[in-house]
Amino acid sequence: MSNATFSRLAPFIQEYIYNHNWTELRAVQIEACKVIFDTDAHLLIAAGTASGKTEAAFLPVLTLLHENPSSTIGALYIGPIKALINDQFERLNDLLREADIPVCHWHGDVSQSHKMKLLKNPQGILQITPESLESLLINKHNELVRLFGDLRFVIIDEIHAFMGSERGCQILCQLARLARVTQRQPRRIGLSATLGDYSLAEEWLRSGTDKLVMTPNIEGGKRQIRLAVEHFYVSETNRRGAENAERGKEEREGGISAYDRYIFNLSKSRKCLIFANNKSQTESVIACLRQVAGVEGYPDIYHVHHGSISASLRQAAEAAMRELNQPAVTAATLTLELGIDIGYLERVIQLESPLSVASFLQRLGRTGRRGEAADMRFVCAEEKVSKEASLPEQIPWQLLQCIAIIQLYLEERWIEPIKPLKYPLSLLYHQTMSVLVATGELQAAALAKQVLSLPTFAAISQEYFKFLLRYLIDIDHIYLTEQGKLIIGLAGEKVVGRFQFYAVFPDNQEYVVKQGNTEIGSIVTPSPVGHSFALAGKTWEVVDVDFKKKIILVKQVEGKASIYWRGGSGIIHTRILQRMRQVLFEDVEYSYLQKNALKRLQLVRELARDAGLDKRNILQLEKGKCCIFPWMGTVAYRTLERLLNRFCRESLEISGISGDNPYFLTIKLAPQKINNLYSEILSLCEQRIKNEDLLSDAEAPQLEKYDDFIPYPLLRKAFASNHLDMSELRQQVALWQSYNT
Repeated sequence: MSNATFSRLAPFIQEYIYNHNWTELRAVQIEACKVIFDTDAHLLIAAGTASGKTEAAFLPVLTLLHENPSSTIGALYIGPIKALINDQFERLNDLLREADIPVCHWHGDVSQSHKMKLLKNPQGILQITPESLESLLINKHNELVRLFGDLRFVIIDEIHAFMGSERGCQILCQLARLARVTQRQPRRIGLSATLGDYSLAEEWLRSGTDKLVMTPNIEGGKRQIRLAVEHFYVSETNRRGAENAERGKEEREGGISAYDRYIFNLSKSRKCLIFANNKSQTESVIACLRQVAGVEGYPDIYHVHHGSISASLRQAAEAAMRELNQPAVTAATLTLELGIDIGYLERVIQLESPLSVASFLQRLGRTGRRGEAADMRFVCAEEKVSKEASLPEQIPWQLLQCIAIIQLYLEERWIEPIKPLKYPLSLLYHQTMSVLVATGELQAAALAKQVLSLPTFAAISQEYFKFLLRYLIDIDHIYLTEQGKLIIGLAGEKVVGRFQFYAVFPDNQEYVVKQGNTEIGSIVTPSPVGHSFALAGKTWEVVDVDFKKKIILVKQVEGKASIYWRGGSGIIHTRILQRMRQVLFEDVEYSYLQKNALKRLQLVRELARDAGLDKRNILQLEKGKCCIFPWMGTVAYRTLERLLNRFCRESLEISGISGDNPYFLTIKLAPQKINNLYSEILSLCEQRIKNEDLLSDAEAPQLEKYDDFIPYPLLRKAFASNHLDMSELRQQVALWQSYNT
């Protein structure tokens, strides 16, 4: 134990450490204490999963609050999801059992009586989501000084989940608004296990303040990792869990597909977490595993955890995962990717490839928490296509992506940098309305000063903001009074009056699914009475639908059914695509590839070389049709697609552009023009084409929650800045010359 740091901690913390048999403080905890105790800087704690980051933040903060109690809420903890806040609430309560520092958690599932207790006596620590904090800023505007006037610390957990998103920008706005009202600038502590560029995170964390950010250099011990990647051919219906799926004989073994059998054996009698990239996959895999377990005579230990499952069932899944010495298998989306403590976990299974190296690391970090090796198994599935299928359809993109992501981490410890949003216009609308509803009325100049001084809107000019205000007055979201002040208009009241207004992410109006009085979860589109669907890993038959109240009454039935949620897409970085190309053409047998995966990789390498894909990245598929393999990320791919659409339709006589972002683009064009495609793209990249030039005159993509209320010229500018990148496209096209020998 580091005596100097240990002796500096509050007596109740020292006692807690003794009672829990800690033999030493971890390096991250010692370094965090030094920053908090010895400086007035902000603190970024960037360390691996299960490294003790939470305690590193709270041990010194609680010590200082114990020595000099705050007269209001002294520390604000902001977490990305309710489950993480609930988890941290339990951990803090345990730590504070002997201290006189209250802790309150606050989100949509917390009782009103619990919240009222804090409002009457605001002290200690408040754990909250950004949405609930927005509610406080609006509804308790006149009490903010009483609640937060002596706020000393703001702890933001999992900051990588916030950076580069409108929700993260919302937090920065909230902290700036709090600081303006209270005239206090609390110190900020950011926590993350998956950051690539620390300087970007430091810049984000200090945004709007004049304090430095200190990031201790914490040398982690070399971690043991067990990885395996396997591959299967399956039918699409099987992957979605549809009943009576037609499957080839080579896939089946006693009525169970080889794919299902493999996942069942990986997770059998274990504490295991299965990650999927969308809700549909989680439902499908659990339905299949539950069916296999029934056939084999194993107990039902299976759970589903995602945003459309009821809170009680999500909590039941978390409790099952925490239960000691009892096997449990839960399939989840990113809801369990974040730092919720689910105890000892033997294995993580990843279906298909994660979208990023950061996600891979976050999921890998869920295992190996007791000094054991982290254990993660990837299972890639694809439909078997005929040899007559086009080349891009014969490439196992998910398998290549898995290998690329693993290699980028193992070889370089590379993690994606997070690009800040320049024009978060949906949030601009949201914060404008939020400030106005909180204050009641403001002169236009005062409103502009309050909103545009928020650090997130540094790129928004006075001219743009005036344009927005005039538009909002025109559509009656804001009303200009005879006294020349702005208030919320009648149309605006319908937006700000709903509790969903507090969130900047879209709210899907889903139908609540109930069995009797028990809530199972929710789905977007109701099935007709008598039809079956899957939810929470079980099959339900629709008994009745109340369209007015959006409630579906169901009963549980046997068999398998399917339900499909859209989702799973995201931003894939160019470095991953470049590494995928390298995987395709390097003669390396990666030690973690299992039998099927190794065989599949060997086959596709032969196929790619035979097709000449190692020597060029534009291949003719058939007469009048060719394929571009751009080897660039999602944003650059999108930019290339628009470049072709906007400038090459006539010159190359293009009749169709399709593809799979970011893997390949298929172009239908005049046969005599195919040889001109490469030179045409090179030529366009040498011209002074800007992002804005890639949008048609009438185009204004509405992608974020409040984009409906943004004038088209501003939307166009935001889309061009946030979603297109001619600069990166030029860099990547320049690399094509090395491919095209």
